[in-house]
Amino acid sequence: MDKNLSELYRTELLDKVVPFWLEKSQDREFGGYFTCLTREGEVYDADKFIWLQCRQVWWFAYIYNNVEKRREWLDCAVHGAEFLRRYGHDGQYNWYFSLTREGNPLIAPYNIFSYTFAAMAFGQLSLATGNDEYADIARKTYSIILQRFDNPKSVWNKAMPSGRALKNFGLPMIMCNLTLEIEHLLDAETLNDTIEMCLNEVFNVFLRPELGGIIVENVNTDGTLSDSFEGRVVNPGHAIESMWFVMDLGSRLNRPELITKAVETALTMVDYGWDELYGGIFYFKDRCGFPPQQLEYDQKLWWVHVETLISMLKGYALTGNEECRKRFKQIHDYTWSHFKDPDYPEWYGYLNRRGEVLLPLKGGKWKGCFHIPRALYQCWKTLEKIERF
Repeated sequence: MDKNLSELYRTELLDKVVPFWLEKSQDREFGGYFTCLTREGEVYDADKFIWLQCRQVWWFAYIYNNVEKRREWLDCAVHGAEFLRRYGHDGQYNWYFSLTREGNPLIAPYNIFSYTFAAMAFGQLSLATGNDEYADIARKTYSIILQRFDNPKSVWNKAMPSGRALKNFGLPMIMCNLTLEIEHLLDAETLNDTIEMCLNEVFNVFLRPELGGIIVENVNTDGTLSDSFEGRVVNPGHAIESMWFVMDLGSRLNRPELITKAVETALTMVDYGWDELYGGIFYFKDRCGFPPQQLEYDQKLWWVHVETLISMLKGYALTGNEECRKRFKQIHDYTWSHFKDPDYPEWYGYLNRRGEVLLPLKGGKWKGCFHIPRALYQCWKTLEKIERF
């Protein structure tokens, strides 16, 4: 491993990516953040998407807590949190999906990931500020998530009762990470029960040994496979990202068998998702080899690749698995040569299958201040540990 690699990730994060979001995204008039930003960082749409607002609050609180106590970082986090506290929910901590620039609700609180990232944001900010109200928001939101675990969309579920009942990998996956994020706010029983529930879902429900050890996105509610578009879909990036969450859990709980299983599964998913013709990792695949329903299935997305960098690095750091090191080098070379903008700060998000820039935006409805900075931080810190070996 190159001894100077950690510095590459550190400088890209602190000198380019963090200043981009700090300078370009804050809405000084109405609060919160702009996330729809052009290649150069100009605002092209002012709607505010709750999970992106929450992710940015979390990020700036996180680097304040873990990198340096810079006042501008904390102020940025509080700036977004106060907007969310006032406008982001219905008064009962049911978090909307999106708002107008001014804070008027646009889309109902159907999306459970608005809730997960709200809990994550206010939990991290409570550590930075000691603010009891922020801690209370995180706790109450987390409680609602647990109540909605078996029906994440709640009253906003559009599926017919007589139709196909499926459960999705996304919630147990993100809860593996969220539960550790707000560990300081949870009692031991809730912490342990939730972790065990999510690990069971990940490894005994969605991971399928009969399919070669891949993770599927949706299964029937009884845990069986569904032969449908939704039941056949595989999202390699989701599975790979979830495995570094499990590695962190294994480290925290001193359970090396979790780390070993996570590394094995992450490598399986990288192999499964890799595009042998053009390089990079497919966005979606159909587990039976049929045409996927997602027309964007063969695009190469930023978050898939940077989350893979984290998983491969953590796998190598924790186990010394040489295949993780090789795969990290492969993904690193692809990611830095295709997603990094050579002329402007922040990175591209969307490439076509051949690796050409499909959309030059730096932020939008789905891409914000989260995956790129978090990955740069995680890789920087993990590489420092490896370099000390």
